[in-house]
Amino acid sequence: MQAIDAVVFGDNQFFGINHMSQERAQQLAEQFFDIGNIFSVYRLALDAGIRAIMLNSNDRAAEICEHFRSRASQYPHLAWYPSIPYPHKFANLISEAGLLGALNAILFKDSSALAGLGAMTQGGLALLSRDAMQLMRMLVDVEMRMFQGLDVRAVFLQNVVTDLLLGLGLRDFFEGYCEHVRRKYHALPGLITQNLPRLRTALIEWGIGEVVICTSINKIGYLMSPDLAAYQQALAANDPRRYQVMAMSTLASGAIAAPEAYAFVNALNVQSVVFGASSRRHIEETVGLIRPSGALA
Repeated sequence: MQAIDAVVFGDNQFFGINHMSQERAQQLAEQFFDIGNIFSVYRLALDAGIRAIMLNSNDRAAEICEHFRSRASQYPHLAWYPSIPYPHKFANLISEAGLLGALNAILFKDSSALAGLGAMTQGGLALLSRDAMQLMRMLVDVEMRMFQGLDVRAVFLQNVVTDLLLGLGLRDFFEGYCEHVRRKYHALPGLITQNLPRLRTALIEWGIGEVVICTSINKIGYLMSPDLAAYQQALAANDPRRYQVMAMSTLASGAIAAPEAYAFVNALNVQSVVFGASSRRHIEETVGLIRPSGALA
C-alpha cells in the first residue's frame, strides 16, 4: 500500500467549524468569507513545507480546486485527500426537496449533452431498480468531479456515512466503495470514523484491507468511541500495511496544548496527522511538532 503523507492540512477552520466554541466558529466563518483569505492561509501552509491537503466537498471546494488546478505552475506538487460527501449540503437539500428531489438535484444539476444523458440514464435506472450500489457509485462520482485533474491520494467517506453504514453492518457498501475508489480514481479508499476499534475489527472480519482510517486521536478521548483505552489497544495491534491511520482532532478543539498533544500522538502507531490552522505561527509550530512514529517509509 502506498504510504500516505505524514502531515496533511485540513480545512475546518475555513468553514466555521469548531466543536468546542460557537463563538470561535463564527469568527472563523467571518474571517474566511473572503476566499482570498483562504488562499493566503494555504500559501502559509505551503511555505511551511506542507504538500498534502484534505478538502471537504462543500460548496466552496470547487473554487478552491479550480484555483490550484489552473495555477499548478505557481505551486509545488500537492497530494489531495477529498472528504465526501459534505453532510450539511445533503441535509439542506433533503430538508428542502426531500430525498428523491435531493438526489435529482445532485445527480443531474450539471448534466449536458451526451454526458448528461448518460448520467440521467444511469441515474434513472438506479432509482427505478433501487440499485443502491450503483447510486452510491454515482454519488461518489458527482462529488469527485471538482477534484478532476488533481493528484488524489485517498478518497475519504465522511464519518456520518461511515459510522451509519458500520452500525448497520453493510459490508457490501464498504466493499463496493473501496473497489470503486481504487478502480476509477486509482486512489486509496479512506474512511473517517469516530469508532476506530469497531471499524477496524469489522474490516478485518470482512477481509477488506489497504484502507486509510481517519479518526479522532487525542489524550483526553475527545470524539473517540468507546474510549481512549480501546483506541490505544487497537492502534498497538494494527498493521499499517493493511490500515494506515490518520489522526484528526489531535488538539481536542483547543483543549490540549500543541506540544502536549503531539508528544502523545507521535508515540502511537499512527501514520499521519491532519490538522487545521489559520496563522503562520500555529502552522509552523504544528508542522515542527508532528513526527508520527508509525509513518510508513
